[in-house]
Amino acid sequence: MTEIDKEAGATARDSEEVGQFIQEDEVTNPLTSERGREKWGNNIEFLFSCIALSVGLGNVWRFPFIALENGGGAFVIPYIIVLLLIGRPIYYLEIIVGQFSSRGCIRAFDMVPGMRGIAYGQVFATTMGTTYYACIMALTLKYLFSSFATKLPWAYCRPEWSSFCFSASDNVTLGGNETSTKRFSSAELFFSKDVLRETESLEDGLGTPSWDLILCLLVAWLIIGIILCKGIRSSGKASYFLALFPYCVMFILLGRALTLPGSWDGIVFFLKPQWKELLNPKVWYNAITQMFFSLAICFGTLIMYASFNDFRKNVHRDVMIITSIDSLTSLLSGCIIFGILGNLAHETQTTDIASVVKGGAGLAFISYPEAIAKFKYLPQLFAVLFFFMLLVLGVGSNVGMVSCVMTVIKDRFPHIPHWKLSAVLSVCGFLCGIVYMTPGGQYILNLIDFFGCSFIALFLAIAELISFAWIYGTKRLCEDIEFMLGIKTGGYWRICWTFITPGLMMGVLLYSLISYTPLTYKGETYPIVYYAFGWLLWAVGVGQVPIWFLYEFRKQSGSSFKTRLLKCLRPSSKWGPSNKKLLEEYIFYRKSLTLNRRK
Repeated sequence: MTEIDKEAGATARDSEEVGQFIQEDEVTNPLTSERGREKWGNNIEFLFSCIALSVGLGNVWRFPFIALENGGGAFVIPYIIVLLLIGRPIYYLEIIVGQFSSRGCIRAFDMVPGMRGIAYGQVFATTMGTTYYACIMALTLKYLFSSFATKLPWAYCRPEWSSFCFSASDNVTLGGNETSTKRFSSAELFFSKDVLRETESLEDGLGTPSWDLILCLLVAWLIIGIILCKGIRSSGKASYFLALFPYCVMFILLGRALTLPGSWDGIVFFLKPQWKELLNPKVWYNAITQMFFSLAICFGTLIMYASFNDFRKNVHRDVMIITSIDSLTSLLSGCIIFGILGNLAHETQTTDIASVVKGGAGLAFISYPEAIAKFKYLPQLFAVLFFFMLLVLGVGSNVGMVSCVMTVIKDRFPHIPHWKLSAVLSVCGFLCGIVYMTPGGQYILNLIDFFGCSFIALFLAIAELISFAWIYGTKRLCEDIEFMLGIKTGGYWRICWTFITPGLMMGVLLYSLISYTPLTYKGETYPIVYYAFGWLLWAVGVGQVPIWFLYEFRKQSGSSFKTRLLKCLRPSSKWGPSNKKLLEEYIFYRKSLTLNRRK
């Protein structure tokens, strides 16, 4: 028997199995019909929801600082190359899989059932991310409420903070004038001592949570729960505001930044290339990790959002729009931030702009507030606008992540009401988030971000690419796209999916393992028990892959190891469009392709 005959026989068997699945599942699972599964109200809701998901806090404060650390304007070049070779291909791939199957990320792996553990690991990482993302929203709410004070509370020094504090608003020093002693700005001390009440190390434990931050965390989860109470019907409507409002504030802040003395020096400092950095592998590694943060790829959320699309929707155009807007937003945010930091350097008579930058959360909660405090007119207004914008960005991203977890549960238990599921997840998220509200909470946030999200996502991204492009096959994937959209897939997508993107990702993984050093926070190492907990989180996330592979392998019928292995790696009988009519058309389409190959 020839390979073509074998393929034809396999297709016929698949047709019989799928036909039986349609009859059985149509009764038990309402999600197999397009009427049963939710849909976006219109195509714009999907576009805006993806923009709100992708354009988040990572664009506003993570990108500019990462760019500064990696060559300034020179970082933009590898960032754009990474966008074209990794970010955009993976984004399009996940959107295609979600729309074609009309399934959440777990059930989408019916295409390669043995690799379903990838999706479970991604959902685990997404769940970890929702907990600390809500913590950042709580900090934003704290600053937002504080911005309504008669005088911004981070603009002046307090005697109980430090003997060497200088006011962020007028550079008046409280305490001694010794030049050899390091001075701290009131904005920095407000963040560490008043907001976080931060501990110097974890040797004495995490400490007692701050009740004001707990209340802010409660408000954050109330907002998320209300937006998600009706599923995508409510989150889709909210996406108009979540996607558009931040740009209104960004352009207001850009206009204000450009009028500040010294702002152009900051922007030039941000955009001026340092060409020698292009040969540094660390720059390319940081460009790739930033792309994951920025586009929210390989976390299951994009597959989930696309699963609510109409089957024939032309997502190719949307992918080009979303990925372009995301990158342009990062550049826009960089110009705003470094314009303000240029003014900050001018006011403090500092020639080295890099010295006024605080990385990570400090850029959002120290450098920005410090610069806003120096505004001579209406600093409270600009503070309210800025922190409300940060809140909206955080809500947009967190709504997408929680929606991913909700969809996984709804796909398994479709009869649970949205509002009940939203309420339960919000309560669980709130309770888990209390740990971040302790004096040692930022240590835990840093630990969870690295071991529970970033490091897991890197491993699972490679496994996902291998599953979709090598096991399921780029050729069949392109045939599915032609059936769904009626367009041929170009060589750019084929080459990236098959070779370039997984190759670059493997290089990044190898580099991260070779250059690995123990995680620190503000130069402080963690007690050994925390490192053990971090590696345990990583093992739980990545360990889903072999666990679920063994589960699927044991489920398969067959006497030989090879037979059961192949069944784990070929599409299940449930794979295909969820709509009954479209599934029958797809089966016929696959048969016709087989017959054409025989000719």
